[in-house]
Amino acid sequence: MNGASSISITSPSFQAGGDIPAKFTCNGTNVSPELQISSVPNEAKSLVLIVDDPDAPRGLFTHWIVWNIDPKTTRVAENGAPAVGVQGTNDFDKRNYGGPCPPSGTHRYFFKIFALDTKLELKPSARRAELDAAMRGHVLAQGELMGRYSHK
Repeated sequence: MNGASSISITSPSFQAGGDIPAKFTCNGTNVSPELQISSVPNEAKSLVLIVDDPDAPRGLFTHWIVWNIDPKTTRVAENGAPAVGVQGTNDFDKRNYGGPCPPSGTHRYFFKIFALDTKLELKPSARRAELDAAMRGHVLAQGELMGRYSHK
């Protein structure tokens, strides 16, 4: 993934590096925050969205994976999924967004966007490892937004 250019991913719901409001977590309504995407390369054939927590007790925890998102997508609505895209299986064993829910302390949550030079042939039941393997060698650009959350 080195050498990839950058895409912008932001949210009107929280500042980069700031606190994620409880509404978007297991302590609130557990809905996904609005996301805004820009600077996608023209040659992109699809986008991938990954939300994960590298601070989880057992290592990297995947909260949401979506692939084959239309590269023209500029916004993912709050409590929504991309209009075009496949939601894979997260580490909660669900095929949707699962908000921050750290057992203790403050965790970092990364909202990552990748532009690919292809569409992925994955079953909807695919998990993160399969997605990572399928993406290898196809990333044109990537970006990330990090927010923090402490269990209340």
